[in-house]
Amino acid sequence: MSDSGPITDNRAERVLAYMFAAIVGLSIICFFAVMIGTISGVAVDEMSSGVWAVVTMLPWFGLPIAFVLLIVLLIVNGVRRGRAARSGSS
Repeated sequence: MSDSGPITDNRAERVLAYMFAAIVGLSIICFFAVMIGTISGVAVDEMSSGVWAVVTMLPWFGLPIAFVLLIVLLIVNGVRRGRAARSGSS
């Protein structure tokens, strides 16, 4: 068996993990930005336009996407471990 199989699997897991971490991190930063903006007195009308609209809505979409990525990462990891266990016991 060639060595390219495990490297590709690990690369896919690494990419999924980095995507998960980036989306969660960005969503948390946006959540705190909305909290700080609200405390500092940014009006609700101003938060519904421009960059504030993206900052306000990113956690609403980012966190569910991150949850799906986490599930996919767990499935990919489980499949890889199952294949490794099957090939090791043969």
